[in-house]
Amino acid sequence: MASDQTRTAILRAAERLYADRGFADVTLRDIVAEAGVNLAAVNYHFGSKDELITELFVTRSIATNRERLAELKAAEAAGGGRAPIDAVLRALVAPTLRGCFGPEGERSDAARFMIRASVEAVAPIRKIKNREVDHLRKFAAAMQRAMPELPEVEIYWGLHFALAMAHHTIRDSERLQKLSEGQCDLDDVEAIVDRVVNAAVLALQSGTKLGETKARSRRAN
Repeated sequence: MASDQTRTAILRAAERLYADRGFADVTLRDIVAEAGVNLAAVNYHFGSKDELITELFVTRSIATNRERLAELKAAEAAGGGRAPIDAVLRALVAPTLRGCFGPEGERSDAARFMIRASVEAVAPIRKIKNREVDHLRKFAAAMQRAMPELPEVEIYWGLHFALAMAHHTIRDSERLQKLSEGQCDLDDVEAIVDRVVNAAVLALQSGTKLGETKARSRRAN
């Protein structure tokens, strides 16, 4: 098998196994057996299990971030350089939610892998999330353009809460279905996006009120 084909086979096998069984239960020997290669090939191309997970997560994250930024660019272009806050937040959370929800039988290995990445806290993925924030700064700037009256600190809190709502919805979707006895439809992806965006907008609007309250308090003192 050619070197590029071997690498691709390892990545596909690892993504499929991690999606099916989770990160802790899959060994490198499982991956090489699934890919039809030897262990030396994994060591040659990736070096370790953590590096393999990193490669998969970075590849999928880059694709998601490109989609996010493309939606943001289109929204700002339509608004003459400034998109409404709900459009900015939609561009931020919709690509991830669309990738992870919908009929379970239609979810790709890539989607199921990213769900695992949200559900299971593994060290290499945590490191990447904590380090790679440049694309989020672009969303913070777009949010500030959309709501120039909002203090900068509230922009960061609002962005954080929007991402937290999206990821928590992914992580605890099974519990949500059980709690609601199936009333919360996880196949209606656009309705999920709408709910997260609406809640995030409300949180930002409350940040505006909080800033006004603090300003009045400072003036009073």
